[in-house]
Amino acid sequence: MVRLNITLPDEVARKLAKKRNKSRFIAIALKEKFERERKEEIERLLLEGYRASSREDTNLESDWKETEIEQWD
Repeated sequence: MVRLNITLPDEVARKLAKKRNKSRFIAIALKEKFERERKEEIERLLLEGYRASSREDTNLESDWKETEIEQWD
């Protein structure tokens, strides 16, 4: 465990003061936030990959259209 000295906005501090185990509450909240950020990053990377894949698919489709136009027999 690590002891931290942090500064919070007044409104957040007032809400936190009502919590029984402040350290546990903060630890859980931060874990949830970090997990949400990790999932958002994964989603961003997946979307980036899907877009790149879509461009490649479009390029392949256009290449095949050219061969169809040549009318291979």
